[in-house]
Amino acid sequence: MSAVRTVLGDVPRAKLGVCDAHDHLFFASPRLPGEELNDVSAARAELVAFRERGGGAVVQWTPYGLGRRAADLPGLSRETGVHVVAATGLHQDVHYDDSTLTALRGRAAEVFVAELTRGIGTSGVRAGLIKVAGGFHALDAHARWTMSAAAEAHHATGAPIAVHLELGTGALDVLELLCGELAVPPHRVILGHLNRSPDPVTHRQAAGSGCWLAFDGPSRAHHATDWRMPDAVRDLAEAGFGDRLLLGGDTTTAAARSVDGGPGMPHLLRRVASRLAQAVGEELVRHILTTNAARAYAVAWR
Repeated sequence: MSAVRTVLGDVPRAKLGVCDAHDHLFFASPRLPGEELNDVSAARAELVAFRERGGGAVVQWTPYGLGRRAADLPGLSRETGVHVVAATGLHQDVHYDDSTLTALRGRAAEVFVAELTRGIGTSGVRAGLIKVAGGFHALDAHARWTMSAAAEAHHATGAPIAVHLELGTGALDVLELLCGELAVPPHRVILGHLNRSPDPVTHRQAAGSGCWLAFDGPSRAHHATDWRMPDAVRDLAEAGFGDRLLLGGDTTTAAARSVDGGPGMPHLLRRVASRLAQAVGEELVRHILTTNAARAYAVAWR
């Protein structure tokens, strides 16, 4: 029987509710000095604001070594009434120092499996997905290594693999590697940031594989593609792929949180959902936020 693995335990997919399919409560990278998401009180306030807009679940894509604060997640979930899903996996190599990556050589898949089945560190909190990342229009050696480890962990556990696409590029290369060479079923792969590269041909080809397409990270001043997202979603829906789409906020800096004056998690339901409803209808938007998200993250765990 499939279930979504949250920080409080496995939850039947029918219980997930309205889901932000890609976001961050905590995130800290040397690439973003001074913008760390590491404030528990702010994370709590963000979850409350999301819940007040009708939100029921948040999937945190923060992977290994980037300040997940796994031990804090169960308390936040209990206090706010919002399901939280944690991640294992690895981001691009630029987010880590050499010693962190060297320590994982030859054992990354083992670590991912342990975090999915036993818990992250000593927290006892189990991850519910594996996060990896591609590069800009390419897959470098690091991406291939981490995706190979993610595939191995998937085959051992059934866990979904969520992929950061750099500026939305490289989707077909990722699918060729994960679903072709590494034999991960396409319905267990979630491609992130498709909104950042609004290429309808690539979108349809990716959706045709059976994978999930996440449109996440809206309302970023440096992404001039936001206004094209409704058209991209409508194009996919009209092509018969409305059941392969996901929506997320992808809050990665302190300035982007709603409690610090940014759009934050509530923006997904306050503005993005209503804007998309004008393009594809409220019923499909609701389906994307609930049924699609639950199907994407629910697993018959091994």
